[in-house]
Amino acid sequence: MNKEVPLCQNILKIYEELDPKLLSLVNDTQKSALADGALPRKVKLLIAMVLDAEHGASDGVQSLAREAIKAGATKEEITEALRVAQYICGVGCVYTAARALKEVFGSGKDTGRKEPF
Repeated sequence: MNKEVPLCQNILKIYEELDPKLLSLVNDTQKSALADGALPRKVKLLIAMVLDAEHGASDGVQSLAREAIKAGATKEEITEALRVAQYICGVGCVYTAARALKEVFGSGKDTGRKEPF
């Protein structure tokens, strides 16, 4: 299992006081869901990222994209996952992801890349 700080820890820190059991449950579920298994952690993070994009959660997309990169994902894998999301869910998820990925990859100026970020 990955021993990194859970992705949601900062935003859910309030629950340390309000409901520590709920915070523990969320963290345990996250660890279980994103651990290497039949699917590698990188793939699970990409799946979670596109689900957040579909739900309009750009902060989640940003956090999950960064974690996916740490797990070995490339820009190309991230954008390919978003192509699948766009096919299934529509273009809205692409706009959500663009807001998030601009923070992850920068504006795209002078990169020589064709991607919009």
